[in-house]
Amino acid sequence: MSASLQPSTMAEASPTPLEIHSLSKRFGEVTAVDDVSLEVRAGECLGLLGPNGAGKSTLIRSIVGRVQPDAGSVSVFGSAASTAEAHAALGWVPQELALYPRLSCKENLAAFGRYHGLSGGKLAEAVAWCLDWASLTDRAGDLEMNLSGGMKRRLNMAAGIIHRPRVVLLDEPTVGVDPQSRNRIFEMIEALLGAGAAIIYTTHYMEEAERLCNRVAIIDHGRIIAVDTTEELVRNAFATRSQVVARFAASADEIRAWAEGHAGRLVDGSAEFTIEHATQVAGLLEAAAKANLELLDVTVRRPNLESVFLHLTGRELRD
Repeated sequence: MSASLQPSTMAEASPTPLEIHSLSKRFGEVTAVDDVSLEVRAGECLGLLGPNGAGKSTLIRSIVGRVQPDAGSVSVFGSAASTAEAHAALGWVPQELALYPRLSCKENLAAFGRYHGLSGGKLAEAVAWCLDWASLTDRAGDLEMNLSGGMKRRLNMAAGIIHRPRVVLLDEPTVGVDPQSRNRIFEMIEALLGAGAAIIYTTHYMEEAERLCNRVAIIDHGRIIAVDTTEELVRNAFATRSQVVARFAASADEIRAWAEGHAGRLVDGSAEFTIEHATQVAGLLEAAAKANLELLDVTVRRPNLESVFLHLTGRELRD
């Protein structure tokens, strides 16, 4: 074999960053994770979406070893998740802030770096890189307790990846932050992806998943019910159909009763319908007028990721 072919051959043979095979976990009579199989590739962000109680947290905690699964396996670059090799390659940023309030940014990062076995020049280099990555270099000496909410979130992320892991689990990293900090966090994540990291990203914000995630896995009642790109999920669920959203000057109960009588549903106080052809809008509006519903406005749009989620689970993401 010629030398020029060796790099591509090696790349093809390299282990997948994260593989989950037939993972299951029960708590008494409740099956929290039910035969889940997923993989995440290098440079890919996989969004994990599900209603509250769907099994996201149990799945994430199983990957990082906080929960012992009843069946199945997790491997990180071919090594079992319980091994030292997997731990070194894996980073976890929990939703809850896991920082020391009375330590500075630099001291927090140094503490977490030492926890991951870093010392000396490697530790100093890692701390400096994380401060720059999180745009906190000028706040290196500030105590964590004196930082803004957005800065704490960025420091929390930096603490979780101080050892420069190649597989990163991000559990709702933008909760409670302002728009400016959210955009900075997006840039931080995009920098990790650009460096080849494999990321699992959980969020309650559909727009974040649509911006950041190459693929999306939807989990409900412990099972993965769909996984694909946003475009393919929309296409598979709705084909070429469109959605009509109509707002009326009426009570929610009145709108719900009328919408359900015309194959629609109530969503955020509005009547929502899926139609095959735009000409169907006129028929819906005529039916609403006959029902004495005062129309405030109507919108025709292509379905999006939120539409798919509601279609597959019957619930909104924040339910």
